[in-house]
Amino acid sequence: MSQVKPDSTGQGSMHGRVAIVAGACGGIGRVVAQDLVRRGAQLALWDTDTQGLEALRAQIPSAAIISADLTDEAAVEQAMEQTIAQCGRVDILVHCVGVTGPCLPVSDYPPADWQRTLDINLKSAFLCSRVAVAPMRAAGYGRIVFLASIAGKEGNADMSAYSAAKAGVIALTKSLGKELAKASILVNCVAPAVIETPLNRQMTPEALQASLSRIPLGRAGQPQEVANLIGWLASEECSFSTGACFDLSGGRATY
Repeated sequence: MSQVKPDSTGQGSMHGRVAIVAGACGGIGRVVAQDLVRRGAQLALWDTDTQGLEALRAQIPSAAIISADLTDEAAVEQAMEQTIAQCGRVDILVHCVGVTGPCLPVSDYPPADWQRTLDINLKSAFLCSRVAVAPMRAAGYGRIVFLASIAGKEGNADMSAYSAAKAGVIALTKSLGKELAKASILVNCVAPAVIETPLNRQMTPEALQASLSRIPLGRAGQPQEVANLIGWLASEECSFSTGACFDLSGGRATY
């Protein structure tokens, strides 16, 4: 497996910045991690998938590898302590943690699955950003980027828990962006439509096709297209946007 080499051109440089990628083993998280290291960032990779983390270690040997349940308050706090101990600081948090949950109508939705879907998508976003604020304040700089979804804007039928959780991520972005606006910490989120990742296999073929049919560009997005936007939002080039939800839906959403 080839290693990812840092960008030595200075273009879009993140040299000297430490970036946490939470959910680094997911289909989007892996590509985001590879993109950020090319930009020169030092990475801390957080996930529960120990096998996936070891694969990432082979690709990005310089990264701090931290296995943690990101829905657990104590585990997230410990992950941040390990990150500070190994990397010295935190400048960037990219939260890519997510599951779609069951594709069922509300009347048939098991409450335990509802809670699990909210915990993974929304509670983890809260817990990760909560522990990132103090070190970013101390550094006088920060960028927080959440991965939301078009489902959080429009609501997908038979995906109520996922839609509600991602709507919560968008609202968290707006609230936290306002809270931190004067602290030189910018908070934004990205709302993709269908992206070509293994996450799609959690959806029924009917639900997947229904989502694809609503995309005017007529295709699923690619993980690198998500990483390109996240990379800008996580950089110093993003300097006058905070509390915002950036569309990445192939034209499905025009607001």
